[in-house]
Amino acid sequence: NCSTILKTLHFITRPLSDEEQNFPLAYIITIHKELEMFVKLLRAIYMPQNIYCIHVDEKSPKIYKAAVQNIVNCFENIFISSKRENVVYAGFSRLQADINCMRDLVHSKIQWNYVINLCGQDYPIKTNKDIIQYIKSKWNGKNMTPGVVQPLHMKHRTQVSYREYIHSGMSYVYPTKTRKAKPPYNLTIYFGSAYYILTKEFVEFVLTDARAKDLLEWSRDTYSPDEHYWVTLNRLNG
Repeated sequence: NCSTILKTLHFITRPLSDEEQNFPLAYIITIHKELEMFVKLLRAIYMPQNIYCIHVDEKSPKIYKAAVQNIVNCFENIFISSKRENVVYAGFSRLQADINCMRDLVHSKIQWNYVINLCGQDYPIKTNKDIIQYIKSKWNGKNMTPGVVQPLHMKHRTQVSYREYIHSGMSYVYPTKTRKAKPPYNLTIYFGSAYYILTKEFVEFVLTDARAKDLLEWSRDTYSPDEHYWVTLNRLNG
């Protein structure tokens, strides 16, 4: 019952300020367990002017998927990603899940400014207004995806080919003996956080630019590619 959900969970139903109304954000949330935690997170970050793409792990139980769908159905600005992955920790599927949501978000009617990615175990310590004011004060028109040139002890992540293994509830990434070719366009690989705040322009670049597409393809058999993909692209000239 949607009215019960809105009322009992005290979801915010109108923008709390003009500043927030004029600066809608997009969120990507990847989840696979702990429905109550997801609902608490959603309740904490929800604003009616924002837009939310939820990626539910394809491996999740049917009852979990149905429960998430029931919640999402109550909101016009929350949706489940049109393409879902069997997500493996540290695998390419985790990066692909974000990209699937990005494809959906760029076609949204809501004209959002920045996208923030989260997982189901995250929880905010800032309000929506605090986040917007922080972006505007230091990062207007820039991406937040910090990182450094790939350290030596991380080189193995991109030097050999990795594979995802999924079988009867077990899933992990394992190295093969195949050495990888150098990155496309002789790119310098940077290493940083899998979590980011990105401009809409950057997201559109990621989805359309040849370098971004080729780096994505090259990253398909690397270890935890979401920890090098965003930060490497952000360091490109221009």
